[in-house]
Amino acid sequence: MAKQKSRSGKQKSNRNIIRFVYFFSLLFFGMIGYMIYFIGWQAEDLMGNSYNPRMEVFNDRFVRGAILSSDGQVLAQTAVTDTRTNADGSVNPEGSYTETRQYPFGEMFAHAVGYSTKGKTGLEALANFYLMESNASPVTQVVNEITETKSLGDNVVTTLDAGLQKVAYDALGDQRGAVIALNPTTGAVLAMVSKPSFDPNTIVQNWDDIVNNQSAAAPLLNRCTQGLYAPGSTFKIVMALEYMREHPKDWQSFQFDCEGEYQDPADERYVVHCYDGEVHGEEDLSKAFANSCNAAFAKIGTLTDPKKLAETANSLLFNQDLPIAIASSKSRLSLTEDADAWTMMQTAIGQGDTMMSPLHEVLLSATIANGGTLVEPKLLEQVQSADGKVVKTFDSGAKRTLMTTEEAETLGGFMRRVVTEGTASALRKAEYEAAGKTGSAEAVKDGKKSTTAWFTGFAPYENPEIAICVVVEDGETGGRTAAPIARQVLDYWLVERSGS
Repeated sequence: MAKQKSRSGKQKSNRNIIRFVYFFSLLFFGMIGYMIYFIGWQAEDLMGNSYNPRMEVFNDRFVRGAILSSDGQVLAQTAVTDTRTNADGSVNPEGSYTETRQYPFGEMFAHAVGYSTKGKTGLEALANFYLMESNASPVTQVVNEITETKSLGDNVVTTLDAGLQKVAYDALGDQRGAVIALNPTTGAVLAMVSKPSFDPNTIVQNWDDIVNNQSAAAPLLNRCTQGLYAPGSTFKIVMALEYMREHPKDWQSFQFDCEGEYQDPADERYVVHCYDGEVHGEEDLSKAFANSCNAAFAKIGTLTDPKKLAETANSLLFNQDLPIAIASSKSRLSLTEDADAWTMMQTAIGQGDTMMSPLHEVLLSATIANGGTLVEPKLLEQVQSADGKVVKTFDSGAKRTLMTTEEAETLGGFMRRVVTEGTASALRKAEYEAAGKTGSAEAVKDGKKSTTAWFTGFAPYENPEIAICVVVEDGETGGRTAAPIARQVLDYWLVERSGS
């Protein structure tokens, strides 16, 4: 009996030991798994965070690397002035060592490249880890450590094209607004212009003036990614898609006789007018889209299920963080299931409470250009050591399907017709075939009505190489103000750059 109790006690003790072994084994492997995840996916972000105190150690060891455009132009660099040693090698007791961050293009790349003083923004923040790391040869680094000389940090090559950026910057002129362009098949951001801008070379000296000016001109705001505007008729891209989805078998039978306005039959107070009261006559869905007919789309709004439209909008990236690695704002669309006819009429023409950023607009155009698949945007191409050796290459952005190939082809055809027959006549005689959508959104600024002019689209139509969005505050119509700017940018990229 005593032996049985002893044996039972030992078995119980062994089970407890096994449980402890299992527990600590799971804990150990869990920690290993987390370390693998951290090193593979999180280390660069956390190490590169400008608030990480370890970055101060890097500042003492490395000279911050340069930021380069895809066509080889220097967008940011660190100039070193060291007068601590005389030409003969003797010590200069009155000498000093200074590093100055320089931005050769001044205001032109200010929002995209950002600044590295007063905190870090834009690419200066995104690429912080790489710029403060050095892949110089081990021998060079050892010699530099011994001589107390800083090693040169790595350089970062961006996807931005300096030539295209200049054309976009000049085309926008003195107007407030934004121009953003990207490659729809790779997600590479080619240009990102926001105005008003600021000079990052003098941001420390002018900080107070810039901040005090924020309420009016908002020069620090990157309008490409953070600016939110009523989308106006560019939202008809979403409405056309929703109508097709709710009427898969008969959307092609849509007919509307435009007399310059649409009045809700259930409530005569609800009236939507076409721009300047223009009468478009008999239209199908494609022609109404090309004409940017407010009356036709107001009617479509009354035929649309608010819940389904909200679901479609969310699937198209509304009300969520956009897939870009720099600061951006969420586009907004808010509809309840019991939204009334007036709300739906206003929503259908891109007015009401709906707000979009130029980034979001160009992502939708890029999705259509790419057959319904969005390639998430990227800003970094590769990392190079100071002597030009490629250290790291960034892949194309992740892919996600936002619509079917058939839906993208249909919407692309609608957008092509906007150029050939509709409101984007500024692109009609281009040497390439473009597709797009104009928009003219009403806004109220300082108690006065103004118009936000839009153009979003892509080119060439058959094999797209570039998607673009232009927004101009206090403009005329999208066709008169934004489309001509887009034309200049597309002309450079597709004609002048290649010399064809």
